[in-house]
Amino acid sequence: MNKLIWHKIDIEVEKGEFVRQINVDGKKLCLVSHNDEFFVVQNYCPHAGGVLSGGWCKNGHLVCPIHRWEYDLHTGMGAEGQGDYIERYPVEIKPDGLYVGFKKSWIKRLFGG
Repeated sequence: MNKLIWHKIDIEVEKGEFVRQINVDGKKLCLVSHNDEFFVVQNYCPHAGGVLSGGWCKNGHLVCPIHRWEYDLHTGMGAEGQGDYIERYPVEIKPDGLYVGFKKSWIKRLFGG
């Protein structure tokens, strides 16, 4: 059973579309607002290590600023022929703000914490 630990994203959420870096629980992540939805994904491109929060959103895909590789925001899958993906994290909107969920690590489950 994988329980999620929810962390509040400590930002003022802007209206409209954006791509920006966030820091949550010691992790640098990429927050994307697109078509009235929020997405949180890893912040490095698996292709060449580009910083995805320096990229942009195009037709539901996050585009890496280095080589313009694209990743589907709903699935994390790279465009056809890329053969890679980015890690996605669940997002919840609560009355007091935006939250991202992390799976509790098996080490913490085993040893507590």
